[in-house]
Amino acid sequence: MTQAITKLSLYDRDQHLWLEEAIAKLRVKDFQGLDLVHLIEELEIVAGRDRAEIESRLGVLLAHLLKRLYVQSEYDYRGWEITIREQRRHLKIALQQSPSLKRFFVESFDRAWQDALIEVREDYPQVAFPDQWQFSRDVDILLTQKFWE
Repeated sequence: MTQAITKLSLYDRDQHLWLEEAIAKLRVKDFQGLDLVHLIEELEIVAGRDRAEIESRLGVLLAHLLKRLYVQSEYDYRGWEITIREQRRHLKIALQQSPSLKRFFVESFDRAWQDALIEVREDYPQVAFPDQWQFSRDVDILLTQKFWE
């Protein structure tokens, strides 16, 4: 059993330690000592995670905007508005850290819209939600404007 464990690469045994060692090797420009296969894999995972976060938060934002705009429930408005502000804040932070994700924000809008529409129609079948987003898709407007005023 011990021999099987020792045959596993550091990446397979302890990813955090592997990452710390990879960072240390990069700092001293020890490019020959890098595990490039796993380094590329980890970078792809990070990039995918960032894109997934943008799309997920955009979907939540759109769902709550739809609720706030079309569901008549004054009791719920404050909660929806808090969620809208929170999703916008996280999206702004992500886009400030990685401005190139704005392109993905735009590309993922239709998928996020469809997900949001499915959610709100399931939760509020009595409400007539529009098939298409009725407002601007501009990133800055989506992240700032109160469409319900």
